[in-house]
Amino acid sequence: MVRIGLIGTGAIGQDHLRRMTRVLAGATVTAITDVDAEVAKRVAEGLPGATVHATGEDLVADPAVDAVVVCSWGPTHEQYVLAAIAAGKQVFCEKPLATTEEACRRIVAAEVAAGRKLVQVGYMRRYDAAYRTLKAAVDSGEIGAPLMMHCAHRNAGVPGFYEKESIITDTAVHEIDMVRWLFGEEITAARVLVPRRNRNGGDLQDPLLLLLETAGGALIDVELSVNIRYGYDIRGEVIGEDGTAELGTQAEVVVRSGGRVASPVPLDWRERFARAYDVELQEWLDTVAAGLPPAGPSAWDGYAAAVVSDASVAALRTGERVEITLMDRPALYTG
Repeated sequence: MVRIGLIGTGAIGQDHLRRMTRVLAGATVTAITDVDAEVAKRVAEGLPGATVHATGEDLVADPAVDAVVVCSWGPTHEQYVLAAIAAGKQVFCEKPLATTEEACRRIVAAEVAAGRKLVQVGYMRRYDAAYRTLKAAVDSGEIGAPLMMHCAHRNAGVPGFYEKESIITDTAVHEIDMVRWLFGEEITAARVLVPRRNRNGGDLQDPLLLLLETAGGALIDVELSVNIRYGYDIRGEVIGEDGTAELGTQAEVVVRSGGRVASPVPLDWRERFARAYDVELQEWLDTVAAGLPPAGPSAWDGYAAAVVSDASVAALRTGERVEITLMDRPALYTG
């Protein structure tokens, strides 16, 4: 049984807590902390024997914690991930790995200095059954070399704290990581096209069209619409030399009646990717229990996503094509 310390008991933290205590196998939550101590205490009431710590660093140092799950506010991720690396404990960090390129570089440097992988970043699309099937189709060579990809990331709406650049840093970043994983190539340039605004978007520039280029010459367009009202709709189609591969519909039931065909659309990301989150954390727990390094998105992946995200934000601000250069990939992250 892996003894987990949970940092952050907000929405995603409590969702992962529910997952680890009620859905998945092999985990027991022995310690928690949150910036709001009263919230942490209330959450701990449902966890017999769990210790409430004043700080994330105290939690990481707890000998009753084998591995750490970080679900706190993004700007705090760096300090807790670095603390886990220093303690030699595996850490699952919800995205982003950190909120700046420099912070991501420090995490990569610390992990390289430790000489082993300890960090996994929560990019859950890699664990979604539809995306895994799509990648298998591309990797099989059945459609020939992949040349382009069309993506859509549509939200019914976004919360009030969503900022103008969140459409890149919180939303498009999932496609950024997915594209790197699906094509097996780094992203080398980004551009953002801005159409007329959606009247539902307030002062947000919504929608946007993000254009990405990969090192191998593939082109990817990502439609970002975050106030489209009708539901949460994720789409993807890869165009190859000899055919195409497309994400299938996520509807389990299609109803035909009254001269119409209808299928439900997920309301939000929790509904659409619930199973992917389950698989993601279960596979991570299994590797921790087996004493193996994490096999999912690495600190390098978190760094690369941050650099591409920053470049995409720059492209949004300037309207220009922005070239992307990553630092040399350390040997720890090759192979």
